[in-house]
Amino acid sequence: MAEEPRHEDAQQEIRQRIAHSRDHLGRDLAGLRYELDFPLKFKKSFQRKTVIWVTAAVAVGLVVVMLPARRKKIYVNARGGRSKKEKNFLEAGLGLTALKLVTTLVQPMIMNFIMQKMKGGPAPMPRRPR
Repeated sequence: MAEEPRHEDAQQEIRQRIAHSRDHLGRDLAGLRYELDFPLKFKKSFQRKTVIWVTAAVAVGLVVVMLPARRKKIYVNARGGRSKKEKNFLEAGLGLTALKLVTTLVQPMIMNFIMQKMKGGPAPMPRRPR
């Protein structure tokens, strides 16, 4: 009989340790959340040291403005004709324009065909826009 109270005391002690470790873990997690909340830190820092943040922003802006602008290098063909790259770009542009025009014109017919296949019967003729 003397051993039973000790067993209950041991269980009570284990429960207290578990509760204590849960509280300790909860406090650690709350501290970690606070430490990793960078938006809150930036907000508080800006509220406390507004002049420094504004001065730093102005300084960075001035540095960016003072940097020399990039200058685009232009290569001129001595013969005066178009280079092969320019011809390829021109052909690609014309091809894409033609493809867009064709798809715009063919789209009603394709939609009519798809609707006909989905319904299983002949589809009505599309109306012309006014």
